[in-house]
Order: sequence, then structure tokens, then C-alpha cells
Amino acid sequence: MQLTIEFGGGLELLCQSIKIHNVDVDIPAGEEKLTMNNLLSWVRTNLIKERPEMFMKEDTVRPGVLVLVNDCDWELSGQLDTTLEEKDVVVFISTLHGG
Repeated sequence: MQLTIEFGGGLELLCQSIKIHNVDVDIPAGEEKLTMNNLLSWVRTNLIKERPEMFMKEDTVRPGVLVLVNDCDWELSGQLDTTLEEKDVVVFISTLHGG
């Protein structure tokens, strides 16, 4: 499934400073659809190159990371259970900044 994944607010530093990734993610074996839960695992394995603990805590994003699926807050679409479709755009933005 082709998706666009974008990182902002400093999260791109965890991905070799690349903000936009056009990726092809396979639906996991035994699954009928790709969910945000599946995608987060894929992102942690395939895109995050350093300090994954700055992006994820346990099986979800860290508090302070805004997640948008096609410009809609994932909290309105089911968070980890959000179903993804071909050509969806998923954006991760850190709202936490050092001071």
C-alpha cells in the first residue's frame, strides 16, 4: 500500500532529517487491512534511524506527538485502530520543544 509519511516539529531528525517519505507498506500476514497500529510498528522498524524512544512509548506515539491522517486528527478516527487506505498521508508532528 502506497502511503506518504511526513515528520515535523523536530521528529524528522530521527529519520536522517528527511521530512517526507513516500513508502510502500505491506498489509501484515493474517490481516485484512492496514491500521495505524501496523504502520507505527513499520515506521519504527524502517524509518526511525535513531532514538526511537523519542517517537514511540510502548506501542503508540509519545505524548506530545500530533498524528494526522489526511489532515484529520487520529483521535477522531480511532487512533491505533484507524484504517489506512492507498495514498493516505500520515503526518507526525512533535508539539514538544526544548527550552
